[in-house]
Amino acid sequence: MVYLVMTAIAVVCIVAAAAVVLVRRDRRRMAASPEARRIETAATRGLRDARRQAHAYEHFSDASGSISALRDRDSRS
Repeated sequence: MVYLVMTAIAVVCIVAAAAVVLVRRDRRRMAASPEARRIETAATRGLRDARRQAHAYEHFSDASGSISALRDRDSRS
């Protein structure tokens, strides 16, 4: 039982230390200039578009792969 309590305390301490580090880092972060906000917005938009495009490519490659597999199956018969 003692080991369980000590382990729980250690886990709580680690999580608390990580939270403190994140809060301090966020407080030290300077207010973004308009140029920095514009760059961050463009980068976020670019990542979102790239994610959508990759999903579309995956979707279409899955569809064409199954169609070609059906063609291969049917041509052997």
